[in-house]
Amino acid sequence: MSKKGRVLVAMSGGVDSSVAAVMLHEQGYDVIGITMKTWDYASAGGSSKETGCCSLDSINDARALAVGYGFPHYILDIRDEFGDYVIDNFVDEYIAGRTPNPCVLCNTHIKWSALMKRADKLDCEFIATGHYANIRMHDNGRYVISKGRDENKDQSYVLWGVSQENLARTQFPLGSFTKKEIRQMALEMGQAELAKKSESYEICFVPDNDYRAFLRHKRPTLDQEIGPGNFILSDGTVVGQHIGYPYFTIGQRKGLGIALGKPMFVIEILPESNSVVLGEEHELEKSQAFVRDINLVKYASLERPMEAVTKIRYKDAGAESVLTQQGNVMQVDFAHQVKGIAPGQSAVFYEGNDLLGGGFLMK
Repeated sequence: MSKKGRVLVAMSGGVDSSVAAVMLHEQGYDVIGITMKTWDYASAGGSSKETGCCSLDSINDARALAVGYGFPHYILDIRDEFGDYVIDNFVDEYIAGRTPNPCVLCNTHIKWSALMKRADKLDCEFIATGHYANIRMHDNGRYVISKGRDENKDQSYVLWGVSQENLARTQFPLGSFTKKEIRQMALEMGQAELAKKSESYEICFVPDNDYRAFLRHKRPTLDQEIGPGNFILSDGTVVGQHIGYPYFTIGQRKGLGIALGKPMFVIEILPESNSVVLGEEHELEKSQAFVRDINLVKYASLERPMEAVTKIRYKDAGAESVLTQQGNVMQVDFAHQVKGIAPGQSAVFYEGNDLLGGGFLMK
């Protein structure tokens, strides 16, 4: 084994994880590549050609790179675990009137768990991924995730649920690089096609971005179970009918199928009455949120209220706030009103560039 140790690298076949694997290999680590098969297009009801990290092409690309650099590569089929947990949760959350956050669940409960199990079997001390984030040990002895150098690519938001036990064995080789630099590295490796690979920002198991069709595929009786309901205003006035509350999300403006003479947004979803509440944009604004199932990263707990920046969605710039921990729930009081708090999405807390932790937004 290398003096630097053996590391299991999650390889999707994309430019980020491929360069991460080669980088560690060239630094002297004993690298083993692994590609996780999390889903297939047919089971998702798709009719197009498979694309993305789980396609046969991507798996072959990852394997070819590993073979070219002389390190082993394995394929790990975790479709059953992924489907049982991530996809079932995705459907259940929409039926509960919430907006799911599948990437966080996948990282927290599926990918890291699967990687660690295989790392132990292969005598790997570490695992590594192509996430744009950094990790270090804090003075208090806890492992801390911080934002990646590339602000446009920072992925710390989706990593708030990773446990201290797993962070202790995790490496993020790309944290101090920009995406442009990583693409240039791929070119210098002689991997021109890899360097040009496009990225997908869609949910991996809904690659056509049509989550309504996906829900119908997974729950064929959904329309019969729920049926049409009412669009109402915040005062309860009925202004029209919709096709069923699971097909709408907080903040949605387009695709409502109703015209009220001015821009209207989904401001609340009421599953118990199959109602979708519409309002003007300012009605989306709130000054407080509550966050459940919190996982704190930098500190074990918050003993007193603490100032932090809170992000309520991946591309959110973040808002100044005060955090007050109440057991496994975090009360977030924003300095200014924020727009579009969607139950089910992640709220993620930062102290400067450091990830304090996160959880799921409550109603």
